[in-house]
Amino acid sequence: MFRYYLKLGLSSIRKNPMLSALMVAAIATGIGAYMTIINVDYVMSGNPIPNKSDVLFHVQVDNWDPNNAYDEPNEPPVQVTYLDGSALLAAGKARRQVLSYKTGRVIEPEQEGERPFRALSRSTSADFFAMFDTPFLFGGGWDKAADNNEEYVVVIDSEINERVFGGENSVGRSLVMNGDRYRVVGVMDVWQPMPKFYDVNNGPFDEGEDVFLPLSVSVANEFHSWGNNSCWKPDGGDWAGRLTGECIWLQFWVELHGESERQDYMAFLNAYVETQKALGRFPRPMNNRLTNVMEWMEDRKVVAKDVNVLKGLAFLFLIVCLLNTIGLLLAKVTRRAGDISLRRALGASRKAVFSQYIIEAGVIGLAGGLLGVGMTWLGLQGIKGLYSDFDFITRLVAMDWPVILATIALAIVSALAAALYPTWRACGIHPASQLKAL
Repeated sequence: MFRYYLKLGLSSIRKNPMLSALMVAAIATGIGAYMTIINVDYVMSGNPIPNKSDVLFHVQVDNWDPNNAYDEPNEPPVQVTYLDGSALLAAGKARRQVLSYKTGRVIEPEQEGERPFRALSRSTSADFFAMFDTPFLFGGGWDKAADNNEEYVVVIDSEINERVFGGENSVGRSLVMNGDRYRVVGVMDVWQPMPKFYDVNNGPFDEGEDVFLPLSVSVANEFHSWGNNSCWKPDGGDWAGRLTGECIWLQFWVELHGESERQDYMAFLNAYVETQKALGRFPRPMNNRLTNVMEWMEDRKVVAKDVNVLKGLAFLFLIVCLLNTIGLLLAKVTRRAGDISLRRALGASRKAVFSQYIIEAGVIGLAGGLLGVGMTWLGLQGIKGLYSDFDFITRLVAMDWPVILATIALAIVSALAAALYPTWRACGIHPASQLKAL
């Protein structure tokens, strides 16, 4: 029976091409506008590391000004000082822990004719790669001994490897940066977590780093931060003051499995702060935080309020388009009242009429969904063009198969929902009243 009703539905669509085209266009326009915003929201609010997001915790300790909170109403700093970060790292109380900051280097290719170029870099501790599950094409990260011994080792991404070493396995080869020679220990595959959860303070949708080098080497050579730096009291203006002062400029993450480990680490944090208080630091009331990945994304409001407002407006626009579709379907039912009455008089049940029109609506919804995918793509390209000056926009407007399938599914469901009232009206037509007029 399905094939029969499908045949009737297609025949009905062909008999009223303009009306059917208007319904498809209304659904596609509403779906396209709504899914454009949903796609941006989906990328911005997605889980960047779903297999570990509940065991990775961002660490906050409140070393801030006793007279003013870092952020209202009583929020601790979003980063840590080098003094605190290095002490927590050295304590080694978590399964894995990462202290890092954003900086930059100038790569000096040794091939003749190649000019030096700037590369974003991250100075970090050895656990970074295992803790954040970074993929590797060749080699891997360095070990803790390299941290302790200030070894000049480096992990590069696949683009730098292609540009400097022609895409070959470069593990063991030398990379010159700012006049210093580093030994390549690993080449990372493409890794662009979205949002960039491990450092949302310096742009959650900015491009990732090109090279990674030991934190100990960066500190010893005074590689200044290229990221967010905040101080509540002067640091003396020199590197020694930056390392011992109350300026926050590093991110500290720990890996903890289970509530027991989390509680133990929180107890350790509290004890550490109490020790620092005894030394005259941490003048504010104790306010330590351990926040997992998704909680941290929400806390830092990675998804802007503007996106939520646009999502609501797009949904209202979709409703308007569906109301227009309902009106068009009602007009179609009214025009076909005679055909419906004739079918009923010949023995067709209300269920049969209902099935026919629902299947027809499903076909219209499918067509609207397919067109809606194109409309969504056009909407994303419009956003891309509007914000073309921002490097991160390309990563926000990419469509994937889940979004495409969701667009089509939403269009079909919307069309079926819009068809319920007109179809109910069609089933309620009395054959006798219409046949008298034929």
